[in-house]
Amino acid sequence: MPSRTNTAPAPASAKTSAAVAATADAALILTFAAIGRDAHQRGDVIAGVLLTAWPFLAGAAIAWLVLRLWRAPLSVWPAGVAVWIGTVALGMLLRALTGQTVVLPFVIVALLSLGIFLVGYRLILAGIHRLAGRRRRR
Repeated sequence: MPSRTNTAPAPASAKTSAAVAATADAALILTFAAIGRDAHQRGDVIAGVLLTAWPFLAGAAIAWLVLRLWRAPLSVWPAGVAVWIGTVALGMLLRALTGQTVVLPFVIVALLSLGIFLVGYRLILAGIHRLAGRRRRR
């Protein structure tokens, strides 16, 4: 006779969720920078990606700290939207302050790309969570 014990993994702790979300955010920001560098055929791959990414990584870190996003790090709202807007706004500000290029087409591309990346994976996780909840209620 099959057991009726729930074999689903226990929910991740808040610290684990925050670490996963922060790591995913950083990885996706680095991916954004790498894709952009590759699209423009710029050399010096590793240092170049880090040079492009650091303002956005700093913007994301500031958003995480100021808005205390670790409280619900995988939520679409407010965490996903806040880290997205914070990453782009503060990243562009830091780029401008350090003499890096800030032109409207780049701002638009960054808004769209980082929105898809930083909010997108949270939307996917929310959808998976919702589907899992429906299946458990059946």
